[in-house]
Amino acid sequence: MEMEAEEAYPQECCGLLVGLRESEDKVKVTRVIPSPNMSTDDLTKRFEVDPRLQFELMRHLRDKPEVIVGHYHSHPDHPPLPSETDLKMALDPDMVWVIIGVEQGQAGITKAFSLESDGSAFHSKELRVLP
Repeated sequence: MEMEAEEAYPQECCGLLVGLRESEDKVKVTRVIPSPNMSTDDLTKRFEVDPRLQFELMRHLRDKPEVIVGHYHSHPDHPPLPSETDLKMALDPDMVWVIIGVEQGQAGITKAFSLESDGSAFHSKELRVLP
């Protein structure tokens, strides 16, 4: 994800996270699926995952243990914190949102968040990278 964020700079990269729900609070990401940024707005400040990619992935995962567990995107020259736009776009409290901060073309801090059940705010989640 970080290499993709650097390659997309100064635009936002985005994609889907596929994995397993191990418990209500624990998600294991097994695959990262990059998406073209389909936003029709300023690509340096907005992203949209390709809906066709998402639909095809959902069909492919049907009847399999893996599911789409979240989204990721980058924040070029901004901190890896959810924006107001991110909050408006987030609809599913079961999804994880990973945000990669990119400063001057170099990936920096990557953080994970989930949506409060009432959709009012994000809260930080622990993010661990396993070998």
